[in-house]
Amino acid sequence: MSTREHIDTVIVGAGQAGLATAYYLGRAGVPCLVLDEHDRVGDQWRRRYDSLLLNTPAQYDSLPGWAFPAPRWTFPSSTDMGDYLEAYAGRFAIDVRHGTPVTSIEQQADGTWVVCCDGAELAARNVVVAIGGERHPKVPALAAEVDPGIRQLHSSTYRNPGQLLPGPVLVVGAGQSGADLAQEAQRAGHQTWLSGRVRGQSPTPVDSRRAHVLLPVLWFLANHVLTTSTPAGRRMKPVVRMGGTPLVRTRTTDLDAAGVTRVEARTEGTEGGLPRLADGQVLDVANIIWCTGFRQDFSLIRPSVTGEDGWPVDEAGVVPGASGLYFVGLLFQRGFYSMLIGGAWRDARRIAEHIAGRPPVDLGERTSARVG
Repeated sequence: MSTREHIDTVIVGAGQAGLATAYYLGRAGVPCLVLDEHDRVGDQWRRRYDSLLLNTPAQYDSLPGWAFPAPRWTFPSSTDMGDYLEAYAGRFAIDVRHGTPVTSIEQQADGTWVVCCDGAELAARNVVVAIGGERHPKVPALAAEVDPGIRQLHSSTYRNPGQLLPGPVLVVGAGQSGADLAQEAQRAGHQTWLSGRVRGQSPTPVDSRRAHVLLPVLWFLANHVLTTSTPAGRRMKPVVRMGGTPLVRTRTTDLDAAGVTRVEARTEGTEGGLPRLADGQVLDVANIIWCTGFRQDFSLIRPSVTGEDGWPVDEAGVVPGASGLYFVGLLFQRGFYSMLIGGAWRDARRIAEHIAGRPPVDLGERTSARVG
């Protein structure tokens, strides 16, 4: 026996994309329920490393209907962002059910959807998957070969240098988090290596005077040029989804100034339990921080809607052949802006408009019903 409820639209995920979609659905008069696996809205931000600051200033970090409550050209912390999302849900009376991880999303014979979560079932006309594609930490298999005396952390579990053992640090992965954490470890007194190739970087520090002129140009490019509607955007999309985003806040000059040893060689194996780089170097370190990204996993959706690359086969968030199923918040869903906080509203509004234009389906009352 389980409990089944009936609701027009279920949104899975209470991040910026899910909340922006709920905002637009509310304005369109479409009832919706947001399912959040966390205890509080915004916890996914609060659990990131302590020193994290957003790469975009406050004026580019707003959701629809309410500007981010901070001065322009200040950079919110991850805690600030989490608190803003929580306040946003309250401000617009968005119906969020906390502590509700979703176990499956399955289409029924009549085209409707059933969302299962902890003994409860939700029957819905529409389901919006707003969990992104980067929820499961990705660590290479060689981690199992590392000497157990070496402390290993993934960027998702790293909070501050207090977690590190005394001694040298190897940071694997030269993306944004890798650069941030390598610089932090070096400044905390650890000899630090950063392994991996940098895939471009911001031409100027984000908090510099030059950025005041350049950032509006970059924002325009992210919203109107680097999209799936242009050749440049279509070339960039697979690169971004493979983890090819450029450095923004911490750049190579910052790493060099801090004293971080940068090596383009990948960490490809072990020797005597120590990490071995592709150039043959074996590093005698006490800590490894894996900034190797996340893997996408949409296996909870049945039937499967993913392609060979593991990403949903969608048309700007709408899934052909799976009527009533939508995505928001995917990396480069319709453009570089899709993964930016202040850009999430564009995809959210489009999906909400699509849902509002669909013919109604009689799902019964919202009240719970017992099903066997």
